[in-house]
Amino acid sequence: MSATTPSRNDTMVRPYGDTLNDGAVQLSFTLPVPAGDEALEAARRLVLAMGFEDCEVVHDQDLGQGYTFFVVYGHTSAFVDFSSITVPKADSQAYNRETCDRLVTERLGRPVVVVGACTGNDAHTVGIDAILNMKGYHGHYGLERYRMFEVHNLGSQVQNEALIRFAIDHKADAILISQVVTQKETHVHNLTEFIELAESYGIRDRMLLVVGGPRINHQLALELGFDAGFGRKSYAEDVASFIVDKLPERLGKG
Repeated sequence: MSATTPSRNDTMVRPYGDTLNDGAVQLSFTLPVPAGDEALEAARRLVLAMGFEDCEVVHDQDLGQGYTFFVVYGHTSAFVDFSSITVPKADSQAYNRETCDRLVTERLGRPVVVVGACTGNDAHTVGIDAILNMKGYHGHYGLERYRMFEVHNLGSQVQNEALIRFAIDHKADAILISQVVTQKETHVHNLTEFIELAESYGIRDRMLLVVGGPRINHQLALELGFDAGFGRKSYAEDVASFIVDKLPERLGKG
């Protein structure tokens, strides 16, 4: 079997549409052109220029003011070796709420102090509330419900320096930052500023620094200088488990 025609059991995989490994993909995008036949052709040619084959515009929507939205089907001959993929993840075992509380009692003998916020101009609190608020999200209770966690949720649009000062004043063990707004890499700039301030205040090696959001992953978090990053499908117990495992090490009790 050649590399360009991977078998069903092969680790070389392609997108799947009607039949296995047919390379079918669906793309959606907006072009700054008025709706019409020329716009349809522009969208088709653009997808062809991307390297896709057998392209067909299956939907277009006039957005007004010279903009048109498109959905285009195409096919690709590219594939990826799934067995070669390794994704960095937060190195901690997953515990339930009761186990987290028990381990904190055994390892620290006191509650863990956690401070969290959406920082910069980010006003989206859904993520930080899902992790911190008692009700949590999707059946996963937030850290406020944990017996051995003292939680301070500062809400949205908190400036980085204000968050750090609050964490110092309340002797925080961990700072959690949620970032949802990512246009023009604003989250990267904001998180970089936070790490620089954390270093200047001397807390970088005293507190666990954790960041989460829909476009956050562990690798990006590490590159920016954080201890861990949690993206989509992460819940309170994931964050709690990381803190439970890593905080004793940070405090020299591991």
